[in-house]
Amino acid sequence: MKISAKHLSKTYKQGNIIVEALKPCNFEINNGEQIAITGTSGSGKSTLLHLLGGLEQATGGIISYDDINFSEMSQNQCDDFRMEHIGVIFQSFNLLPELTAYENIILPLMLQNKKINKSYVDKIIDHLELKDRINHLPGQLSGGQQQRVAIARALINRPCLLLCDEPTGNLDKKSTQSVIDLLFEMSKEFSVTLLVVTHDENIAKRFSRIMTISDGILGGDI
Repeated sequence: MKISAKHLSKTYKQGNIIVEALKPCNFEINNGEQIAITGTSGSGKSTLLHLLGGLEQATGGIISYDDINFSEMSQNQCDDFRMEHIGVIFQSFNLLPELTAYENIILPLMLQNKKINKSYVDKIIDHLELKDRINHLPGQLSGGQQQRVAIARALINRPCLLLCDEPTGNLDKKSTQSVIDLLFEMSKEFSVTLLVVTHDENIAKRFSRIMTISDGILGGDI
C-alpha cells in the first residue's frame, strides 16, 4: 500500500498562540519500505506518526493510502481503517495487566469478533520467541518480552503498515537491539511497511531511508 502526503500540516492552539507542530510537507512511502523518523524531543516526529495512524486529525493537507483519502474519514472511520490496516507500537507497552501475553496478542481479533488463525498466531509467537511466555501476565515478563508481546499484538491483524513511536525507549541496550532486529525481521517476513520514530542515531543508521524533522519542518531523504 503506497502512502502519499500532500501539504500535510498540524497546528495546535495554546491560549492565543498557534503552535505549528508540523508545517506543510509532501512525501511518498512505497510498500515495504523501512524508514526511520528522527528529530529532537518536541520536533514533531510523533505528531507525524499519529497523523499517519489516524490517532490525530490533520489541520491541513491530505493523506492517501493508495486511492483512499484518509483525511476525509471521520474519527470512527479512521479507527476502523487503523484496526484493519495499521499496527501501532508505543514506547509504553500498553498491555492489559489482567490478561495473559496470549490474550493481549489476540485482543484486537476478539474486539472485532474475528476468527483466530491459529497457524498465523503461532507463527508470530514463534518468530518473537514468546512460546514459553504466552501464559504469563505482563507483570511476570521483562520489558523486552512485554515489547515483543506488543509487536505481536500490532501484527495480529496482518497490517500493511507498522508505526512505531520510540519502541525501545524503555528498554536496555541489549533488549533495544533485539527489538529492532525483530522489527526488521517481521517487516520483511510479512511484507509490512515499517516506520520507526527514534531519537537514537545508532538505530536510525540501520534504516535505508531516514526522514528528519526539526521544529515541525520535514527534511532529510523524503
